[in-house]
Amino acid sequence: MQSPAPTELRYRRETRELVIAYPDGEYCLTAEFLRVHSPSAEVQGHDGRGGELPRHKEHVAITAIDPVGNYAVKISFSDGHDTGLYSWDWLHELCMQREHLWRIYKERVAAQPAMNDVAKTSAVRFIPGK
Repeated sequence: MQSPAPTELRYRRETRELVIAYPDGEYCLTAEFLRVHSPSAEVQGHDGRGGELPRHKEHVAITAIDPVGNYAVKISFSDGHDTGLYSWDWLHELCMQREHLWRIYKERVAAQPAMNDVAKTSAVRFIPGK
C-alpha cells in the first residue's frame, strides 16, 4: 500500500525540526533523526543491509528541501550530506516508526565504538627480536 503524500512540510530552524503534516495529524522529525536515517546508499548500504553508521549529528541542520517530482524531497544538511531521496513512503515510515527506529539507532551507536575509540583500545604488540 502506498503511503499518503504529506499535505505540508515545514522546517523550524530554531528547533531543527521538520514538521510533516498528513490529513490525520502532524509529526515532527529532528534534522538529526532525518540525517541518521537518510535513504542514501552511504547510510543504508548498497545492498540495503546498512552502510555507514552516522555519528555526532546532534547539531546538524537542514539547509534545503527540494521537491523531486510528486513523490519525494531531497534534503540537504549542514554537514554537506545531500544524497538520498526521501520518498513519501520513506517519510511516512519514519513518522510511524520514529520511536522504534531511534531506539535501534541509539543501540547501534552504543554497541559499535567510534573509530577513535577503537584506535585507542586496539594495540599491536611488538616484541623485539621475535
